[in-house]
Amino acid sequence: MEEGAADLRQRRKQNCTESDKMAPEERNKENSKLGRSPKYLLIQRFAKLFFGCLAAVTSGMMYAVYLSTYHERKFWFSSRQELEREITFQGDSAIYYSFYKELLKAPSFERGVYELTHNNKTISLKTINAVQQMTLYPELIASVLYQASGSEEVIEPVYFYIGIVFGLQGIYVTALFVTSWVMSGTWLAGMLTVAWFIINRTDTTRIDYSIPSRENWALPYFACQVAALTGYLKKNLNCSAEKFCYLLFENSALLVSPLLSLVAALMLSKCLQMNMKKGTFLSRLLKIMYIYLVLTITLMLNFLLKMFVPHKENEHLLKFLEVKLGLNTTKNFTMNWLLCQESLQAPSQDFFLRLTQSSLLPFYILVLIICLFSVTQVIFRRICGEPLKETVKLEDGRIGERPEIVYHVIHTILLGSLAMCLEGMKYLWTPYVCMLAAFGVCSPELWMTLFKWLRLKAVHPILLALILSMAVPTIIGFSLWKEFFPRIMSELSEIQEFYDPDTVELMTWIKRQAPVAAVFAGSPQLMGVIKLCTGWMVSSLPIYNDDDLLKRNENIYQIYSKRSAEDIYKILTSYKANFLIIEDSICNEVGPVRGCRVKDLLDIANGHVVCEEGDSYAYSKYGRFCHEIKMNYSPYVNYFTRVYWNRSYFVYRINTVISFQS
Repeated sequence: MEEGAADLRQRRKQNCTESDKMAPEERNKENSKLGRSPKYLLIQRFAKLFFGCLAAVTSGMMYAVYLSTYHERKFWFSSRQELEREITFQGDSAIYYSFYKELLKAPSFERGVYELTHNNKTISLKTINAVQQMTLYPELIASVLYQASGSEEVIEPVYFYIGIVFGLQGIYVTALFVTSWVMSGTWLAGMLTVAWFIINRTDTTRIDYSIPSRENWALPYFACQVAALTGYLKKNLNCSAEKFCYLLFENSALLVSPLLSLVAALMLSKCLQMNMKKGTFLSRLLKIMYIYLVLTITLMLNFLLKMFVPHKENEHLLKFLEVKLGLNTTKNFTMNWLLCQESLQAPSQDFFLRLTQSSLLPFYILVLIICLFSVTQVIFRRICGEPLKETVKLEDGRIGERPEIVYHVIHTILLGSLAMCLEGMKYLWTPYVCMLAAFGVCSPELWMTLFKWLRLKAVHPILLALILSMAVPTIIGFSLWKEFFPRIMSELSEIQEFYDPDTVELMTWIKRQAPVAAVFAGSPQLMGVIKLCTGWMVSSLPIYNDDDLLKRNENIYQIYSKRSAEDIYKILTSYKANFLIIEDSICNEVGPVRGCRVKDLLDIANGHVVCEEGDSYAYSKYGRFCHEIKMNYSPYVNYFTRVYWNRSYFVYRINTVISFQS
């Protein structure tokens, strides 16, 4: 593998040197042999590049406009008040945007950053570094751009924020376009990539209902990295373009990667292995122990890195994977609650059905099989000692010898494996599927590889490959246009209405009636919305990378368990909470997955449910707190006083003076 990489670097160096030394007369002679003048070739390349770039940029801009229009139609955003707009941000999304608001309200950017890094006004009895803990770097950049560009007098902060996110999605689509274009050599593949991406929007992005989510900021950058790496691996890239692609990978976070430890171990072991060819007994013994040596060095390096780099977040991930893979069982509420989330379940059959209906999945499987077999063929030839060809021509039918194809085959298999286990990973894998499938059907080299295996002789294989690489994507594009374009236009023309009057009433009551120093307790998702819409302090947040906050979330969720009024009172007062909010949707939840309701998970964690031989037995001398507190009888009225309620929420003041009444 290393010898192949060295050969590739050497060939690139020689090609760059030879192209620099080649005289203009020699280039003219080569071009004249082909019957084309250098001027004609230059114009042709410029036209191809110009129209391809124009199509890529236009695709990205149109997708951003499409998202903006759809968002306006879905939420009726421009006609809403600020409070109603902010309610559309739910859960952790609300937290991200709330910190963006705080940055804009700060007297200076430096003061705003300091208040976020030493934040003690969000969670009661806790000071957090919100920038580091919640990765608020996108909000820092957005606030700087908003203030530096003088946009305060032109556009509202919320429109500026979501405008940046939609613009990044346009860059995301453009990067996918460019990647497919670079791989196939035609920007027709890029157009098909964008078409498949938009048609399968349900499975390529969740920006519809989670705009400030971290993935909406990270995935565009990831797509740009993939495009740059694809260009770097492509053989016929000139030296300047190669250097441009390499400046994109200065990432210090790679130092703590386990993969880096493995690479270092392989290099060291390879050095030792090269000195084992003398035939001594020790060298033969070390050769047998080679694999063990690699693993040992990898583990040692990774252990040393963990001594200097914090890795608590990885511990949560490892515990989750153990339970997910069936290697361990747990009654822990937080772990089981995470496992019950839809994004962490295996993908449903509907997911594969949707990809099949848009013709994406069948073509992806075809392209992947051809590329995988071709790569396997190349690896087998290398093992047998056959050297790589200096230049691979179309008629050779060896698409697996292209380095970027090898990279993308390995990458898509790894991402696909994750997506088969966790549905949330489909938002990383499905765009990749769109890009790879579009590249394949538009690549003459892929069709030629297939024909080479089939030993096609009735028709000239090169001519047929060129025809199919144009005809197949054209037919696919026409069928997609005919079937899905009317649906997309109907989405944009249909005016939807998102309105949550109960939540609006709750937030209005808090802003008008609750004391400024009040602390609210309830589900972490609701606390995020309260923090954004009112600015009041809360007792918990939907953050899952901190042990203390995870424990807080579990403790406060006990308001939906079968615990006594005294127990709940002690829990809430330990966090200095003044008000408690009961959500009827959680208290009376009817979950689609058995045993995944919040109250079921709490009963399991608290030992209030025992499962034996398929039968469940429940026992607790207390009723469910969220039900009992609504009855307004002792001892609940001694600890809590109802101060507000509507159809969805019940707000109780936590009494500071307890009066025991019968």
